[in-house]
Amino acid sequence: MFLIFHLMRPNVLPLDDIGLLNGISKNYFSGDPVSRSDAAKWRWRGLRIAVSRTWYIWRSLDPLPVEY
Repeated sequence: MFLIFHLMRPNVLPLDDIGLLNGISKNYFSGDPVSRSDAAKWRWRGLRIAVSRTWYIWRSLDPLPVEY
């Protein structure tokens, strides 16, 4: 997330990020543990989709809704 949002490097998919893996597990694998290789098997098409999915997966882990 630091690379994407603070260093402005949007072409990064942080598959070693525990928050991302937990979010993928929660939203796409019914809470079952997901490995880095399982997450990498997705078809991450295009830059915009990868960044937006990463953002929404992270947001899904927040216990309270965030207003912008």
